Amino acid sequence: MTTRTETPTLTTITQTSATPTATTIPIDTVTAAAVLTTLTIDQTTDMILSVCDAIMGNKEYLTEIDSRIGDGDHGIGMSGGMEKAKAALESGRPFADINSIFKTTGMTMLNSMGGASGVIFGSMFLSGAKGLPPMTELNGPALAVIFRNALDAIKARGGARVGDKTMVDALEPAVIAMDAIVTLEGTDSSNLILLLSSAEKAALEGVENTKNYAAKFGRAKSLMERAIGYQDAGATSVAIIFSAMYRYVSELFFSLSSHEKVILE
Repeated sequence: MTTRTETPTLTTITQTSATPTATTIPIDTVTAAAVLTTLTIDQTTDMILSVCDAIMGNKEYLTEIDSRIGDGDHGIGMSGGMEKAKAALESGRPFADINSIFKTTGMTMLNSMGGASGVIFGSMFLSGAKGLPPMTELNGPALAVIFRNALDAIKARGGARVGDKTMVDALEPAVIAMDAIVTLEGTDSSNLILLLSSAEKAALEGVENTKNYAAKFGRAKSLMERAIGYQDAGATSVAIIFSAMYRYVSELFFSLSSHEKVILE
């Protein structure tokens, strides 16, 4: 029995430059042919755990970005909130449904983080699945709805719009990109890999665009035009979140595919 080795291509956030960028991880053929349409409850838990790890791993990077025009505490707050969320997810699993995973993550962040970041990012997870019927699987259209709900809730709560130099500058383009994917015909509309690849790309572009904006919220607001040229830390966190989810579903696909490509001799 021999195993055929596959090396797909993924993207992930790198913190070696001022703006997070998509970097190629060698893996051979892919993304067009990679299709993953659903996640189980357990897989969804693992995906959100990967988000926690990604934010925690970028603690210093986020702190550095925020220290340029903000309070310098974004990385500390986000990392601390995600650390608590990770513990809650690990102790709470197995969950009864997908909704509970997002609720647990959001509530933990709200209760453990101080300042605006705790409210905003906690609300992103909590509001996303709020009011939706219990789900035992997560597919592309459902994930798009979750983040559309999250975006609407955040904009209603804080009033931020694209161009205000906030996390909305990355979240809204990502949501628009996901909405576009779910309107496609065939399996593409449900493909989580395509969905999150598009969302990650849009979020990264949103982060880059924040350099062109004067801030309208937070400490950076007082800098007015002097905040131009610097990226927003909250938008950067959003890009890291989408990058982590994209990486997770891509690696899951290739892990599952490798089990199907065992050749008997």
